[in-house]
Amino acid sequence: MKGIMVQGTGSGVGKTVIVAALCRYFSRKGYRVTPFKAQNMALNSYITKEGAEIGRAQALQAMAAGVEPTWAMNPVLLKASGPLGTQVILKGRPVGTMKPQEYYAFRQKAWQAVLEGWEALSREFDIAIVEGAGSPAEINLRDVEIVNMAVAKEFSLPVILVGDIDRGGVFASLYGTLALLEEDARYIKALLINKFRGDVQILRPGIKEIENKTGRPVIGVVPYTDTLLLEEEDSFGIYKQKTGTGQTLKVTVLKLPLISNFTDFLPLMYEDDIDLVFSLKREDILQADLVIIPGTKSTIRDLEFLKSHGIDETLKEAISRG
Repeated sequence: MKGIMVQGTGSGVGKTVIVAALCRYFSRKGYRVTPFKAQNMALNSYITKEGAEIGRAQALQAMAAGVEPTWAMNPVLLKASGPLGTQVILKGRPVGTMKPQEYYAFRQKAWQAVLEGWEALSREFDIAIVEGAGSPAEINLRDVEIVNMAVAKEFSLPVILVGDIDRGGVFASLYGTLALLEEDARYIKALLINKFRGDVQILRPGIKEIENKTGRPVIGVVPYTDTLLLEEEDSFGIYKQKTGTGQTLKVTVLKLPLISNFTDFLPLMYEDDIDLVFSLKREDILQADLVIIPGTKSTIRDLEFLKSHGIDETLKEAISRG
């Protein structure tokens, strides 16, 4: 099985969408294509038909490829569990909750699952579109990571490095990532600029210079879009107030410390006549037309949190008001 890897200069630069797009492209060309992410860290997960738990991003990418999601597409899934540590999902099944040092000791078993996942996919598919995590230039993790250059080296994958121009500093982040990668930079074969707004001609001088400085071609400039309506994997993108237009229904979702499956509320984010806020403020609860107590990874701990902050009494007051 051949492969192409997509890495990024940081989290949230658009790796997931680029991988999904490539999955769809190669699928339409007639190839049997699969997504692959060795290790994912997310709060929201997807349950496959085989009963395995994987990252929602890989499920989305599999759908883009027109194939059924399986555990092998995301052999290691890490789900933060607050002070308790991180829940480790191996080959789609939970194997325990671990502190960072415990997980580092567990790393070889996790890596074995990665190898087994790749092997399982290679029996069915022609091409794997592989997603990295965060940035490959986290030099403090270079010797222990199992999701970026470790994967590129193991499977001899050419890497496309994606930078997010919407955040600013895209040329510095691309150049800096390559510089910090040192010898591993040889796996980076091309650069991609994502989330561009405006006239691409303005970028031409910068593109020419970054190509000269790095020796890598910029193979594309992807325009910014906010109309994809894709699910978030964690709270980073959804903990924001959404204001409706016209006559609206005010909805408050309690912002619990251990809230799970944020994507439950995405349909509300897309309705024009709904004001949605994640909050624990008294005024947001009392002024809401609807208060939602979301699912949680630890019901007792979050219940204790609500009581210790007096939010249970605020809820009772809201109910009494009707």
